[in-house]
Amino acid sequence: MVKLLRNCFFCISSSSRNSDAMARRPFILWLHGLGDSGPANENIKTVFKSPELSDAKWLFPSAPYNPVTCNQGRVMPSWFDVPELPFRAGSRIDETSILEAVKKVHAIIDQEIARGTRPENVFICGISQGGALTLASVLLYPKTLGGGAVLSGWVPLTSSMINQFPEEAKKTPILWSHGTDDELVLFEAGQAALPFLEKAGVTCEFKVLRTG
Repeated sequence: MVKLLRNCFFCISSSSRNSDAMARRPFILWLHGLGDSGPANENIKTVFKSPELSDAKWLFPSAPYNPVTCNQGRVMPSWFDVPELPFRAGSRIDETSILEAVKKVHAIIDQEIARGTRPENVFICGISQGGALTLASVLLYPKTLGGGAVLSGWVPLTSSMINQFPEEAKKTPILWSHGTDDELVLFEAGQAALPFLEKAGVTCEFKVLRTG
């Protein structure tokens, strides 16, 4: 977990250094995993020690309570429905509920940009289910953002969606970190992102975390 977060830190701090908007603080939107909550993730900020992030604005929203198919319909905090776990390459997805969740993330970003934050200073980070939502939110946003960090996530969209990715969205850099021994989102699910993103024309740095 610490290695995942350090990789995420590197992605954000490096992008902040290269931004032309050094005077503006970064906005970091953190999306938690299935069954978790925003407040429970707030201590993650302590991992990010870079001076470039000393004045960063963080937001840790909580997913709404929804029935989740992979947990026998049990109601829990969930950004969208997950038909099956562990998640493998080729596992079923519920694209309709994913797209609804993306709208909510975009509304948060739109609000922050309306307040004066430049798009290139907006970073979305997410772990597991939140990582999947991070990817979808970045790829479907109409502007180029500072970056997206996917921590042991998966591709929550079908290849038929690729032609709907805005050209500006494809310019947002993506960092993907995935542990080889992840038992909920298998490593093969992370690897499946590479050909998908290559087909979409999206740059992705993939980091393998060998935990075994």
